[in-house]
Amino acid sequence: MAVSATAVLFSSLLCFVALTQIVAQTQNRAAPAPPSDSCNGVFVSYQYTDGRRLPPDLRSDLANQPYRFQSSIFLLNNDLVELQSWRVFVGFQHNEYLVSASNAVLTNGTSVPASVGGGAVFAGYPNPDLQTGIQTAGDLTQMSVRVDLVGTQFGVAPPAVPMPANISLLNDGWICPRPLMQGNSTMQVCCRRDPNFNSTVSLGNDFLPRQTGDLTIMYDVIRTYESSYWARVTIENHNPLGRLDNWELSWDWMEDEFIYAMRGAYPSVIDVSQCVHGVQGQFYQGLDFSNALNCERRPTLMDLPLAATNNTNVGRIPYCCRNGTILPPWMDPSRARSSFEINVYKMPPNLNRSLLTPPQNWAIQGRLNPDYVCGPPVRVSPSLFPDPSDLLPDSAAISSWQVVCNITRPAHSSPRCCVSFSAYFNESIIPCQTCACGCPANNGQTCSATAPALLLPSQALLIPFENRSNLVRAWGNLHRFAVPNPPPCGDNCGVNINWHLFTDYSNGWSARFTIFNWESEAFPDWFTAVELDRAAPGFQAVYSFNGSLMNNVHSNTIVMQGRPGLNYLIGESNTSNPGTQQSVISFSKRLTRGINVAAGDGFPSRVYFNGEECSLPTFIPSSSYKLASPDSLSFIVLFIAALIYLQQ
Repeated sequence: MAVSATAVLFSSLLCFVALTQIVAQTQNRAAPAPPSDSCNGVFVSYQYTDGRRLPPDLRSDLANQPYRFQSSIFLLNNDLVELQSWRVFVGFQHNEYLVSASNAVLTNGTSVPASVGGGAVFAGYPNPDLQTGIQTAGDLTQMSVRVDLVGTQFGVAPPAVPMPANISLLNDGWICPRPLMQGNSTMQVCCRRDPNFNSTVSLGNDFLPRQTGDLTIMYDVIRTYESSYWARVTIENHNPLGRLDNWELSWDWMEDEFIYAMRGAYPSVIDVSQCVHGVQGQFYQGLDFSNALNCERRPTLMDLPLAATNNTNVGRIPYCCRNGTILPPWMDPSRARSSFEINVYKMPPNLNRSLLTPPQNWAIQGRLNPDYVCGPPVRVSPSLFPDPSDLLPDSAAISSWQVVCNITRPAHSSPRCCVSFSAYFNESIIPCQTCACGCPANNGQTCSATAPALLLPSQALLIPFENRSNLVRAWGNLHRFAVPNPPPCGDNCGVNINWHLFTDYSNGWSARFTIFNWESEAFPDWFTAVELDRAAPGFQAVYSFNGSLMNNVHSNTIVMQGRPGLNYLIGESNTSNPGTQQSVISFSKRLTRGINVAAGDGFPSRVYFNGEECSLPTFIPSSSYKLASPDSLSFIVLFIAALIYLQQ
């Protein structure tokens, strides 16, 4: 049946009217709110924006092909409380190498550029805090921050997107769920306050509480002027097994500052050339830079020797001038800290006595000491300094920042001391491991860095490794030990320690502890610590050292230090004899029933020298082997006793 033209026209008109209504309804409907608006906490996002292939072209090794990446981190504080000193973790997972980051620094003290392939924590700089919408009437410039990142990643070719494994807010008292993906280039998470967290920060408090750590550093501004200020830096050790010798402190100036004067410490290099030829010299044209000390962006500062303590020009600072030695508190509380003062000149636009910015990316290290990782400086309540005369009230710093450093063992790092094991029931000594403290990259094929260390006769401990070859080879042939070719490399440790199981009887046992210093420099006020998992409660006495059993978290650890007159471990002599200290340690079995001394309970699970954890052998002496020769044991004991006597 034919359809009339009128009917077709009428149907078309109805369709047009319906379509018009649909379009009108769509236009009147509000656009969906962005995810950040629905977050009543702290909104965190990571967005990948761009990337491209970088040279060289590794078509045969695509997993290591480098690519440029550009991305950004965005934080928005929608909570009722100010977010102070924000910290965000980004779980990089493509061997990323960060080249630049705006408005943030890395919290481990590393300067950018830096490798961040295992993940990185960012902290805000120069503005570390995010205020609330209530405090700012919704001003997003004060409530939020955007961190732009540029770097290199490996193996992820566009159009694939090299996203991190995770993002999270790390501030105490905040909980972040698993982040969600928006498309393939944006990761988002809404973090909220933990209702069970007991915060010590009250509303309206401008300062975060001071934190605890293995080592803390205070940066206290004590005098300030329009273009410069004086700050007191105080380093304090809180770890009973931590220590620093000949400490070196470094940081990054972020605003072109430079060091004009110091008291209590000194830069490792006096160099003002960067100021003379840089923006500092252009601005301070009337300043005599010959009197300045250092203009490096990352200076290294060192303690002064004891002789400078009462020097009116560079000394006279409380706790200064200790030759870089900071001891554990149990050894001497008055020597567990070090302090110095520094005169800093500022640059525009910070020429105001109230505009004060601490340096960033702090790092500290010692000679043969633990490795420390330092966080960013955090603004805390002004420090109080007691009046030297005790007649006037305490004086407060103008501004104070705290840096917290904790002991860590960096990946792929080597110890700097090692331990050998021996026992009365076995002739051979189990030496330090091959390359225990590292091996040179090119040893000329004269030794093997992977072959296990060879068992030694007792007298070999007193002979430098390079002179042991014939003795070790003869010992191996005598006892039919396999001697590889090439032989194993040495331990390359400056300090060796021998733990010898001396006696074992029904009611007690004893060990002999010997320290060998093969370095050229001495160790004044040395200390060592031995961790015994099961046998420590039976500790009785150390006969040639001062020794005691630690309490609290280290209750299974014995600490020892030299007695007055024996607390100076000399270095290797010109006759190739090591500096040596030795003592016998006695134990009772009354409180440790059931221990098996020879089977392992009589050997330490950890040994520390001056705070550095030493490398231990992977096995202990076997009691199934024949007894050690009394003559050889007597020889080694008498020889070491003679060495110690001559070193006094």
